[in-house]
Amino acid sequence: MVAVKAQNIVKRFGEVTVLRGVELDIPDGAFAVLVGPSGCGKSTLLRLLAGLEQVSEGKILFGEREVTQLEPRDRDIAMVFQSYALYPHMSVRRNLEFGLRLRKTDAATMNQRVGEVAKMLDIAHLLERLPKDLSGGQRQRVAMGRAIVRRPALFLFDEPLSNLDPALRTQVRVDIRKQHDELGATSVYVTHDQVEAMTLADVLYVLEGGEVQQRGRPIDIYDEPRNCFVAGFLGSPAMNLLRAPLTRAGELWRAGEVAVRDAGHFSKLRPDAEVILGLRPHDLRACAEAEADLHLEVEVVETLGPELTVHGVLRGDAQRQPFIAALPAKLAVQKGERVPLRVERLHLFDAATEQSLR
Repeated sequence: MVAVKAQNIVKRFGEVTVLRGVELDIPDGAFAVLVGPSGCGKSTLLRLLAGLEQVSEGKILFGEREVTQLEPRDRDIAMVFQSYALYPHMSVRRNLEFGLRLRKTDAATMNQRVGEVAKMLDIAHLLERLPKDLSGGQRQRVAMGRAIVRRPALFLFDEPLSNLDPALRTQVRVDIRKQHDELGATSVYVTHDQVEAMTLADVLYVLEGGEVQQRGRPIDIYDEPRNCFVAGFLGSPAMNLLRAPLTRAGELWRAGEVAVRDAGHFSKLRPDAEVILGLRPHDLRACAEAEADLHLEVEVVETLGPELTVHGVLRGDAQRQPFIAALPAKLAVQKGERVPLRVERLHLFDAATEQSLR
């Protein structure tokens, strides 16, 4: 196990700056996830940790040891790739043994470790097969096993589930988390999938534009997004973000038509300012007309088991901005209806800076 720190990391490719002063502070034994859209710099950051790319500025430390200029083989890491990267002419057993053979591990130790890992990952019955005879999920388990068998101080995962179908992704995601908890090693995992990010991470880093937008526990970032990008990126369905004027009458604040009932939680409110009102679809409740803060004119209804994802626009919205509510399926909402909604919780952001007003 090892703590990982990145200090003021800058990475340039020619004239293009991909990472801009990134800071990481990952505790020993933690499962850290780097999440963000394509092109945000997360995979480049992982490659810098692995030593596959060199930093333009800054330092990388594993524990107390600076590794900024070290070769990958000297960093005591294991990497699991999106493409599995198995040797096609070698059996599963030989793939698992490969790194140990390079380190001249004795046969008894090698057999013991391979046996333990094969049992752990439920691939003992596949040891004599070639990769071409395996399913995608089995190949990914072998790739994980090849990393685990070396017992490194740090595991690096580069979008390892991207090539799997949805059912397998869920299964292998659980496998990855179970193995992390069992082994206790530090893990850094890159993904653009927010479900993977929210379910796997002990500590989550949200990246955009080569910068860390927010760091923390997944639930804390979800509950208190620092800016509009984080608010809109995390959460499914995505948060509704609407521009509105902020007004005050006595103690009552309103963002557009919506009452700001927890105004005391927002320390930076200014009357007559333009704000961005953030409403998560799951923070909206169908209600009686007299209780309504909003009215949703329904255009499309998606049925997801016990829940409906209801798409439409708000009554009175001249811009007709798309709006989504997540409602119980028992309501049986239909296209063309107008649904009164009560806001259970809202978020406010400065319209100019897009930063949270909390």
